[in-house]
Amino acid sequence: MRYIPFILFITIIYLFLTANIELLNILFGLLISVGITLLIKPQIKPYSLRQVPTAFLAMVQYIFLLIIDMVKGGIMVAKLALNPILRIKPAVISIPSGCETELAKALSAHAISISPGELVIEIDENGIMYTHVLDERKSVEYREQAQQIRKDLLRKIFP
Repeated sequence: MRYIPFILFITIIYLFLTANIELLNILFGLLISVGITLLIKPQIKPYSLRQVPTAFLAMVQYIFLLIIDMVKGGIMVAKLALNPILRIKPAVISIPSGCETELAKALSAHAISISPGELVIEIDENGIMYTHVLDERKSVEYREQAQQIRKDLLRKIFP
């Protein structure tokens, strides 16, 4: 019963993305939303109105950070692909998520995975994200700083 707002929110997003308001599609959207909710089991915390501006600003910053990471990663992958010598050092590195909620861990893993050249392949029970990277040297320099920024923004979005 407490997940009904979450289910309705996901269903509305699904209907906007599909642009189809037929009864069968609405039922399918509800089915998908219930499945996602049962998998994630989000922790719904009460939000005060004072937190909304901070959370909204952090969400805008988070989205902007994702766009910048995608562009930088795309340029890096393009340079690697166009270089005839192909100087890469692929590896699997561990990145601590530093997030308490499952949703924040999932969003953090998603932020890493949508960046070209990196893919989270597993998250253990302690929140360590095992990530495959194309170039270990560049990723090690950047990972701690980027993960700290993501973690701080996600804590503001999901206090």
